[in-house]
Amino acid sequence: MSERSSRPGTEPVRITTAAPSRSEEINHRQRRYLFSMLIRTVCFVGAVAADGWLRWVLIVGAVFLPYVAVVFANAMPGPRENVALPVAPRNNELPGSAR
Repeated sequence: MSERSSRPGTEPVRITTAAPSRSEEINHRQRRYLFSMLIRTVCFVGAVAADGWLRWVLIVGAVFLPYVAVVFANAMPGPRENVALPVAPRNNELPGSAR
C-alpha cells in the first residue's frame, strides 16, 4: 500500500487555499495604487474647476488620498480560509466490487 493511505490523519495541501503568487500580488497592489492616484488627480482638477465648499472637499481628498493609497497598497492580503471546496467520499472500494 502507498505511504499516503498509511497516514490517515494527514490532509493533502489544497492548491485553491494557497496564497497568490508574489508577482500577482504586486500587480494587484500596483493597480490599486494607480487607481487611487487617478482619483487624486481628479480631485486636483476638480478643485481647480469647482467653487465653494466642494473645492475644499476636493483639496482635502487630494491631500489625504496619498496616505490612504500607500496604506492600502502595502496591506498584505489575508489567508484564504473560507474557501468552499468539494469533498470526495473516502471510499476505498471500487464500484461493483461488493460481494
